Amino acid sequence: MNRAVVIIDVQRVFETGEHKAHEAEAVIERLNRVTRSARQAGVPVFMVQHAAPSGPLARGQEGWHFAQGLTVEAGDIVVHKTTADSFHQTQLQAHLQDRCIAEIVVGGIQTDFCVDTTLRRALALGYEVQLVADGHTTLANSVLSAEQIVAHHNANLSSITSFGPRVRLCAAAAVVFG
Repeated sequence: MNRAVVIIDVQRVFETGEHKAHEAEAVIERLNRVTRSARQAGVPVFMVQHAAPSGPLARGQEGWHFAQGLTVEAGDIVVHKTTADSFHQTQLQAHLQDRCIAEIVVGGIQTDFCVDTTLRRALALGYEVQLVADGHTTLANSVLSAEQIVAHHNANLSSITSFGPRVRLCAAAAVVFG
């Protein structure tokens, strides 16, 4: 099965400061491990970058750039988006189809927004999904801690059966290509 890695919104705004995601450095290092392994196996790596109309994620702002700890290489395909869905009004679907990709390995930031929305859309489009269970993170909200949000999404997303394709959980250290 042809696979690709999709890393969602690992941007500077979530790496440091008031919007820093829970365990951001550790999650970024795990994602670097996954993408390094993918590149070595010739698996395409997609880096999704969110742009908001204003604020720290506005295009060109310091927070909009990829996280300093994230390894982005010249051969990676950068996908720009403006909504929580990495497929909506982007070239991601066309890039995946051009490469006959049937399964995506996903990680990123924010679990409860862009990661969740993109995974559900991927399932609806027929992709098998391997979610890096320790390779996505978020910020706490007024109801749940970041740890609770991540755990909830790991349990919830991996239990969805209605689309046909499934979300399989895998720790970063256990993601294997080839």
